[in-house]
Amino acid sequence: MRRGLALGAGLLILILIVLGVKGCLNARKERALTDYARNVSQIVDETQQTSESFFTKLDDPSSLSVTEFVGEVNADRSAMDNYVARVESLDAPGDMAHAQGALELVYELRGAAMTEIANQMRTALADIGSERAIATIANQMRKLMGSDVLYAAVVRPEIDGVLADNGIEGDDVPRSVFLPDETRWLDPTTISSALGSVNGAAPAETTGVHGLGLAGASVDGVPLSSDATNTVTVDGTPEVEVQVQNQGDSTENGVTVSVSVDGNTLEQDISSIAALETQTVTIPLTPAPSGQVTLDVNVQPVPGERVSSNNEASYTVVFQ
Repeated sequence: MRRGLALGAGLLILILIVLGVKGCLNARKERALTDYARNVSQIVDETQQTSESFFTKLDDPSSLSVTEFVGEVNADRSAMDNYVARVESLDAPGDMAHAQGALELVYELRGAAMTEIANQMRTALADIGSERAIATIANQMRKLMGSDVLYAAVVRPEIDGVLADNGIEGDDVPRSVFLPDETRWLDPTTISSALGSVNGAAPAETTGVHGLGLAGASVDGVPLSSDATNTVTVDGTPEVEVQVQNQGDSTENGVTVSVSVDGNTLEQDISSIAALETQTVTIPLTPAPSGQVTLDVNVQPVPGERVSSNNEASYTVVFQ
């Protein structure tokens, strides 16, 4: 009888231990799912604020100058880059693996679209190339719309479904619509009309003669020629020096200079450059290239610039 009682007590203790462990595991799982849902909700809420910021400016940009408008669009692009990084770093529980993959795709689409929109914005505000840039922006709006559809059709139902299956209530993730009134912003004419208000707000930037020129480029003091292969011996991080000349009769503000190599684009801004003045911009090449590469240098046109063929050049450079 004593052995029977001891065996029964042992079984009871074992059952209690198993139930306790299971309860701890269930509680841990519920906490992980709840934390994941709340982190997603926070990112989605902040994304909504960025959407409202961007489209409010686009809908009524008349209070902003061209430079201010482009700067704020770049700020919205940077915010989206931050959301992409945060989504990719989320610790998704196993049950959320498929939803996490779809969420990452949603933010990859949004990040890529906002990057391209920001890259095209200054050209869209200029005379030369504006039609193509505006068409590109309209196409990126379609990418934003696609991200909204994917979130609504896959991400939100799957996250909420996993929460419901585990008996978790009150932590459903919110809706996420980045592109408001999509039928409107898919039309290049609408975008062109909205951006026209930016130009109208800064008449000094669109009157007179406007024109920039790429006066030359060098790497670590070695002048580059676009007609020959250039050899540069480097020690550490090479630096590209780009000479930009204002060939017009007006001071230009917010001039962007970019250097691209192996798909990596680096930018530097000139805050202000007076008429007929030449300024040099230094752009470190990080990561440092090696071997033979093509170095593309571009000075983005300013509003009112009618000839931009002399704003860019490509150089073949051998780094050793």
